[in-house]
Amino acid sequence: QVQLAESGGGLVQAGASLRLSCAASGRPFNMYSMAWFRQAPGKEREFVAAISSSTSTFYADSVKGRFTISRDNAKNTLFLQMSSLKPEDTAAYYCAAVRFFHPLRSKTPEEYDYWGQGTQVTVSS
Repeated sequence: QVQLAESGGGLVQAGASLRLSCAASGRPFNMYSMAWFRQAPGKEREFVAAISSSTSTFYADSVKGRFTISRDNAKNTLFLQMSSLKPEDTAAYYCAAVRFFHPLRSKTPEEYDYWGQGTQVTVSS
C-alpha cells in the first residue's frame, strides 16, 4: 500500500503561482511513477502531469509551459509548480501513484493504483 497526502492548495488570483506537494509513505517512493490529475465540479478527472520513476515527464497540453512536475525521492515527495494560473485551472488536484508505468497510458486515471484525497485550487479572475 502507498499512502498519498496532498497539500498546498488555496485561493489565488489569475496570474499567480502555487506549489502543490504530495507526501508519500508505505512503499519505496522511488519505485513508483507519479502523476497529478484534477477534477472540476461536474467534469471528469483530467490528467495534468506525470513523472516516471526514471524522471521522464509528461504534460497535458493545457498546462505545458506553465506547470512543472518534479519529485524528491529523498523526501518521498511529489511536487507540482504551477505558474500563470488561470480561472480554468480551478479544480481539486489529486496525486496518484503506479508501480508499472506505461507512457502511452499515463493520462488514464484507471492506470493508477493509489490516490490521495485531493487539495483544492481556486483561481479567481
